[in-house]
Amino acid sequence: MKRILLAVSACALVLAFGVNAPLRAETIKLRIASGHPPGVVYAGLMKDFFQPELKKQVEAKTKHKIEWVEGYSGSIVKVTETFEGVQNGIVDIGGFCFCFEASKLPLHAFQVMLPFGTMDPTVSLAIAQDVYKAVPFLTEVFEKKYNQKLLARIADGGYNLGTSFDWNKVSDLKGVKIAGAGLNLNWLRYAGVTPVQGSLPEAYTGMKTHVYEGWIMFPSAWVNLKLYEPGPFYTLIGFGSITWHGLTINKRKWDSLPKDVKPILLEVARAYEQKTGSNNKERYGQDIAKLKTGLAKVKELGDSVRKEWAVSLKDWPQSHANTLKKQGLPVVKVLNTVLKSAEKRGYTWPVRYVVK
Repeated sequence: MKRILLAVSACALVLAFGVNAPLRAETIKLRIASGHPPGVVYAGLMKDFFQPELKKQVEAKTKHKIEWVEGYSGSIVKVTETFEGVQNGIVDIGGFCFCFEASKLPLHAFQVMLPFGTMDPTVSLAIAQDVYKAVPFLTEVFEKKYNQKLLARIADGGYNLGTSFDWNKVSDLKGVKIAGAGLNLNWLRYAGVTPVQGSLPEAYTGMKTHVYEGWIMFPSAWVNLKLYEPGPFYTLIGFGSITWHGLTINKRKWDSLPKDVKPILLEVARAYEQKTGSNNKERYGQDIAKLKTGLAKVKELGDSVRKEWAVSLKDWPQSHANTLKKQGLPVVKVLNTVLKSAEKRGYTWPVRYVVK
């Protein structure tokens, strides 16, 4: 009996020390990728902020090391492949636009469904945060269906229209081929413009070879990707700043991380999320100023042109909402939360959309 008691006691001690023992130091290899180049603000922040900050904090606060394997500019996964690449474990962490996942994430581009919103990326991000809080489905679906965890929402700079030609009113664009991505093609279609699906990695070539004559685009891309060369006209129409990119991590990779690394990763991801808003806001003015140095002819259209375009789109949000309602998605709650959150922050819509 004494031998049994001693054995049980020994096992108890082993278990106790096992629970309280310090975690074994690991070198954690993380493959991070985006189909976009670092010249696009959010991808640049992944490379220049998220990566070094996570490495610094993990190595300062734990015994672990971080080793990065980078794949930007589509070197591992293209813009249309990043979401699935994270899901399948081809990459561990990916940054991508929900615009390329219309079938799997049809609700996540919700701000695009309400064009001519705020041009302030920090406000756009705050609105998106309100929506995700009000509708947990938007976060939960990544883990429940797609084997990944949402780390951060990503705001874009305010969208305008860059073109190869000058224009002054919506009718000047009738029948002209203009590029966009995903749902924002409807901003063109409903206004009588000919929409063409595009992606930033091929934008310069598409403009240069006249596959299309313009792009719905934020100014940082017009500067960093030198789109001003084939498109020397940048018109401030103010389509809105859209929070419709995300940073996710493969769920199996997340589960395998040491427990003392996980809270650090979430903390750095939150800081990264906020920087996508503040950095884009700061960069917007800087990039417009760069374009004005002679790179492009920058012109701001009057409110009447903006309102005319918005009026042409007034029925689209409800029409699209009807489609998503048939899929059982909480689109009415999402869109009304966007409208009210923007107004709570002092924004006045040029056309007050009604979605029910």
